[in-house]
Amino acid sequence: MEVTALLLSRIQFAFTVSFHIIFPSFTIGLAAWLTILEALYLTTGRPAYRLVFEFWLKIFGVAFGLGVVSGIVMAFQFGTNWSELSRMTGPVQGPLLSYESFTAFALEASFFGILLFGRPRVPPWFYLFSTAMVALGTTLSAFWIMVNNSWMQAPVGYAFENGAYVPTDWLKIIFSPVVWVRFPHMLFAAYLTGAFCVAATGAWYLLRGIYRAEALIMLRMGLYLAAVVIPLQILFGHLTGDYVHDYQPVKFAAVEGRWHDEQPAAEVVLAWPDSSTESNLYELKIPVLGSLIASLRFDSKEVGLTSFPAQDRPPVLIPFFAFRIMFGCGLLMMAVAWIGAYFARDARIGRRRVLLWSIFLSFPLPFIATLTGWFVAEVGRQPWTVYGLLRTAEAATPFLTTQAAATSLVVYSVVYSFIFVFGIFYIYRLLRAGPAGLLVMPELHAAPNRPMSVAGHPERAASIPLTAGE
Repeated sequence: MEVTALLLSRIQFAFTVSFHIIFPSFTIGLAAWLTILEALYLTTGRPAYRLVFEFWLKIFGVAFGLGVVSGIVMAFQFGTNWSELSRMTGPVQGPLLSYESFTAFALEASFFGILLFGRPRVPPWFYLFSTAMVALGTTLSAFWIMVNNSWMQAPVGYAFENGAYVPTDWLKIIFSPVVWVRFPHMLFAAYLTGAFCVAATGAWYLLRGIYRAEALIMLRMGLYLAAVVIPLQILFGHLTGDYVHDYQPVKFAAVEGRWHDEQPAAEVVLAWPDSSTESNLYELKIPVLGSLIASLRFDSKEVGLTSFPAQDRPPVLIPFFAFRIMFGCGLLMMAVAWIGAYFARDARIGRRRVLLWSIFLSFPLPFIATLTGWFVAEVGRQPWTVYGLLRTAEAATPFLTTQAAATSLVVYSVVYSFIFVFGIFYIYRLLRAGPAGLLVMPELHAAPNRPMSVAGHPERAASIPLTAGE
């Protein structure tokens, strides 16, 4: 494979986007959970809810900052590496990204400072409101990004004028049916990521025998949320597959590993797609199931990759395997969430160490599922940047040299790796320390409107770390 400025630009964008998406997929769900925690604290007055809130707020602040810093680079690349994309689609994409700034960033910038530093200075109801506004801001940010990306996946409401694609119907663009299956799919992915990270942390503390009250709150709330969300996520995943089937049939064929038209179509479970022979090696498939999944019929005809010109096909290996990894992670998460939620009702879950280890080790699954899901969406769209309208090769900056692209790729890789290593290391230190540093804060032992001592709440005593001799 020849190393070109186009190839390096694609690698750079894939690297930076993959790095960036880790943090929003974590903070979107965590922000919503913090709102629930604060509401529970105000309603019940239970200090453990406040302690868990303050603990996760620190982690949220670090992860949020990493997400903002890594996301800023996205806009730079549109000008440096993808100027033709900016020129030709700017009338559509520019306003959508501006809407994100006017809504999401405005809410986050207005209320994030209150969330971090304003509790002693504002009434409890306004602090809860500020927490909810930050959560709403993160959700709106995801919404506008998904509207923008969905337009690139299935463009609607546009016209081609003076060498550029201009919007003709914003309602069609914003309320495209593709948006309203892909946005919930991404939002539920973020909720699952936050839920599994919180539950895994609770399981980790129970395995270590520390912070029992807070650990049980994390474990139960994380597992209960995941148990409810995972079926919805699978449903919207299927609906997302329906849009791919209808709007991007060549991507659907690549995901299925189907080379030739079939009626009825089999479902390829595992194989090694070979583009040189246009066939699958070591194929394991189930007859008829492909038609049932694709069209909810037993006899539907499903299109194969050879029905499309070779230059219009995506690279098959990445979407084929990425989809199966994503789906496998989903099934594992469902098993862990349902089994864990069932046993979490019992306070003796702390003795089920095999289950706790399973929950703890499951925290990478939602991150892997999110990344592989985006690999399916983005690599499967190739060779198009805007599907059916603008090819990736035509979207790159003209006359960008290979040397310049290589230099920027190296710089981004070094800087991002530095940020990632130190950011993750700091988050790990916060997680390892646990809520211990907050125990010295007197206000944590008081309910919103009345004094409350640790002695009056046995669960607080259970939160204090145990030494080896106890």
